[in-house]
Amino acid sequence: MNFTSTMSQQRNSSLDYETDEGYEKNQRPTLQTNVSIGLYINRISAVDENKEEISFDVFLQVIWEDRRIRPRIDENRTTTKYVELKIDERHKIWVPDLYIRQLREMKVLSLFEEISSLRLYKNSTVALSIGATIIIKCDMDFVLYPLDVQKCPVDFSSYKYSKKDMIFNWKQGNPISYPNDFGDGFFRLPKYVVSFATKPEPHIVNYRDSDHASARLEITLSREVKSYLLENYLPSTLFVSMSWGSFVVVPEVVPGRMVLLVTTLLSLITMFDTVRNNSPDALELKCIEVWLISCTIFVFLALMEYFIVLFGIRYDKHWRSAKRRISSLSPPPTINLAASGMSSETPTESTSLRLFCDYDNHQVTVVQTQRKNGVEHGARVFNFNKVNPENSPKALQSDMKQDPNRLQVPPLQSPDDSGDERTPTSSMHRKR
Repeated sequence: MNFTSTMSQQRNSSLDYETDEGYEKNQRPTLQTNVSIGLYINRISAVDENKEEISFDVFLQVIWEDRRIRPRIDENRTTTKYVELKIDERHKIWVPDLYIRQLREMKVLSLFEEISSLRLYKNSTVALSIGATIIIKCDMDFVLYPLDVQKCPVDFSSYKYSKKDMIFNWKQGNPISYPNDFGDGFFRLPKYVVSFATKPEPHIVNYRDSDHASARLEITLSREVKSYLLENYLPSTLFVSMSWGSFVVVPEVVPGRMVLLVTTLLSLITMFDTVRNNSPDALELKCIEVWLISCTIFVFLALMEYFIVLFGIRYDKHWRSAKRRISSLSPPPTINLAASGMSSETPTESTSLRLFCDYDNHQVTVVQTQRKNGVEHGARVFNFNKVNPENSPKALQSDMKQDPNRLQVPPLQSPDDSGDERTPTSSMHRKR
């Protein structure tokens, strides 16, 4: 027994610390060990939206108290309150089994040797610091892109011990520190503003069938919206405004209006394709995609409105042309004066009126012919303006029955009385 104790003292005499007899590095210092976490964030390396990863360079500090070990400090020769242990000696003492839940990869920084330190203070407090590049997996949701705000929690806890055995929390005072040029806890990237926050109370995380107390770090990624406003929202708004400006163009100017609308529509489609290829993937349509689709629909509706206007103009011209053609083919109405009571000719003599109605120009042309023994002896043509187009030939005939002198058609003279030797038929054709 004395030989074993002597060998232990000789083995520990070469170290800068001493341990209790029977020290076991695999046994916790206390029944419920408190472990404090501190971070010095040097910089944000990158934010990968496609892989949903955040990488940053940090100095991770893990602090705990172990009364079973004590530093060897000669208070007469030095005033230091701790001893610097070799980093290899961390394998000879108890260290907490730190587990980072969202950790994807961790690379310890090294130049000539590993950048780390292990200190043992007078009050038996152990502080382990390691410089490393940490890559964190962050579950991102890009439905509100580019107006999204991503929150990435990072939990520092123990995987083996539950909250009854070990508690991880943030160290007192200033748990997170930054370089002087960091800027009040905000780190600006080309697309994001990154901020960090901690909670004083431990966060409970469930691993397997037990609850574990963890120190949670909240990383917030706020996207810079100015570039998206200038590159996407402003041009698309101008394109839609230009398409509305086509309403003031005369519809008959087909090339000018069509070029404006089609060019605007193709520009929006190209912009939508570019944004879709350069933006991160999402389970649903992103906010900017909904905006560009809405702008494209507005321009497409303006184009459809122009098609409807062109169809209306073409239909109106076709309808007017068909109306004129039908009016020219309709037979002129004939009014028999003898039947209407306006003449008292003998059966061998008769006088008739033929009306030619021009509803577009509000004119009525009256042709008076006289027939004797079935042969036309003469014809006269009279034009009357300012006739209401609503008056049909039947209405004119009814008015003539009531007022025979309304049209004021003078009696037709015979060819013998007028001295005209032309035949009645040729005279009628000339009058027409």
